[in-house]
Formats: sequence, structure tokens, C-alpha cells
Amino acid sequence: MDQAVAKLNLSKLESELNTLNKKMTEPDFWKDAKKAQAISRRAGDLSRRLAPWQKLVSDFKTVQELLATKDLGLENELTKQLDGLDKQLSGLQSELKFQGPYDDHDAIISIYAGAGGTDAQDWAQMLLRMYVRWADSQHLTLKTIDQSVGEEAGIKSATIEVSGGDWLYGKLAGEHGVHRLVRLSPYNADHKRQTSFAKVGVLPLISQPDEVGLDQKDLKIDVFRASGKGGQSVNTTDSAVRVTHLPTAISVAIQTERSQLQNKETALSILRSKLVQLQLEQHAKNLAEIKGPSQSAEWGNQIRSYVLHPYKQVKDLRTDYETTNPEVVLDGKLEPLIEAWLDKK
Repeated sequence: MDQAVAKLNLSKLESELNTLNKKMTEPDFWKDAKKAQAISRRAGDLSRRLAPWQKLVSDFKTVQELLATKDLGLENELTKQLDGLDKQLSGLQSELKFQGPYDDHDAIISIYAGAGGTDAQDWAQMLLRMYVRWADSQHLTLKTIDQSVGEEAGIKSATIEVSGGDWLYGKLAGEHGVHRLVRLSPYNADHKRQTSFAKVGVLPLISQPDEVGLDQKDLKIDVFRASGKGGQSVNTTDSAVRVTHLPTAISVAIQTERSQLQNKETALSILRSKLVQLQLEQHAKNLAEIKGPSQSAEWGNQIRSYVLHPYKQVKDLRTDYETTNPEVVLDGKLEPLIEAWLDKK
């Protein structure tokens, strides 16, 4: 119990919550609405996070005090209570793996085929299927935001929203990076061994506008007609929307929703998510600069290899977790890989 409380840094979080609560009682608290909303949201998050731990610590101390009385009539009941508290502790300890500010958010997964033509596009579709199968096995809700189909097979890119579960961004953030496939190419007449790459991007879903402020003067919004091979139910009217954040040049185009307003709202939501990811990456870069030279360029940031020939293996290059059953992984059994990454980070 003491180790878990120390890892959580309970006293520090309680002190932060007390400070925030005092600020919220100040007469001019709502003078700066954006700042006030951020403080209120942080205080609410801390309260929800601390409440079960505070109750567990209190209950544990009560049982310990009663055990110290050495009342034989209470011993059996107190032993049962201790067992129950141990189970609660195990459940709460698993949440200690999720310390990021957006770990409790839903997630957006984007998959991009790398160089390699049809093989790479087929690999991108295999990865999309893997994440869809995983989400189905977890009884999660999936929504296709965008999809660009390959000329011969597979996909050039796809973006899906995953919701309806706990700690989804926290669990899926470890999938962010380059995934490598080695196999006998089904698209090569000589069936030669082919190496294909695909990039997976994972963003926290920022559905509440007040979480990330967007100044209208920083946005350029274009409306256009959807064209070419797209995803499901692509519009043929001028309802597709592209939103560009001028300070960062980040652009998001959406054409899958039924109306221009829906496309705009979806584009703004993804733009907020990308801005959050940019902040997180900048924070990680700052930490890396403090620690010293770190990883390579974006497409060089390979996190996992999947080998189907000449042998069978999936290996995560960050955790060294490996399995000789790639078919099971590609069918959506990602829990061991996710857990290994959570334990490592």
C-alpha cells in the first residue's frame, strides 16, 4: 500500500487540489474564462482520481487500527475486509500505468502506407484490420473518419475513431510509430521476399472545444467537392471541409460526414487532437534534449516488426516482447504487446 501511494504521490496531488480549490473561491476567478475552465477541469480530474485512493487508504488504516486491538471476535471479519482491500488495491495499481494528461481520452488511429506500392498498401490494410479486430474483441465503438483506397489493393491511408472504453489513448499511444512487415509478396510474380512499412499515428480524441482553445483568426476553412476513391459514404456535394491552423500549418480535411457542419466539427476535433499531439511531442523532445541524443527521423522510428517469412515472429523493438505467432497478433490479440509497453514506459 505504502509503495503504491508513494508512486502515485498522493500528498502532492492532494496539495495541488487544495491549491486549485482555493483559486476557485477567489472573487475574480471567472475573469479569465479560459483559464478558469482549465483550472476547474484539472480540479475535477484530480478529485475523480484521488477519491478512490483516499477511501482505500482510510479503510486500510481503520482495519489496521482494529486489528491492533487484537479482538478475536473481529479477526475473521477484518481478514475478509483486508482481502477485499487488496483486490481494490490491485485494480487501482493498474491505473498507475496511466499518468498522461490525456490517457483517459478516446483515441484516433491513423494508418499510412509507406513506400512500396501495392505491398505497402496491403500492409496498411492488414494493420487497419488488426486494430478493428482488437477493438471488436474489447467491445469498443469504431467510426471511420477517412479512408483512401489503393489502386490495386489495400489502402493508402485510413483514420478511425475508437471510443467506449477506459484509458483508450493511454493503451493505444504505444502503437504510434512505424510498423515493418517481412513476407513473400503476393503481388510479385516471382513471390520474392518483400519488406513493407506503414506508419501508425495515435491521437487523443479532444471532443470538448474548451480543452484546446482555437482562435478563429488562426483558422483557414475551405469548402470543396469530394473526389476520387474515398471511404464509406463519400459526399458528392460541396460539403467536404478543410481546416488549416495557420500558426502550425496543420491541415485536416474531412469529407465522410453527411453535412458541411458535421465535416467541419469533425475536422476541428481532429485538429485539436493534432495540436495536443504536437504539444506532447514537443514536451518529449525537450526531455530528450535534456537526456541526450535520441531517436531518428519519423519514418526511421520503427517500433515493431512482423515477420511471416522465412520464419514467424512479431517483435516489439522497444520492449523486446516477441511471439512466434504473428497470425494471432494480426487477428487483433494486442493485449500482451500493450501491457509490455505500459510496463516498460
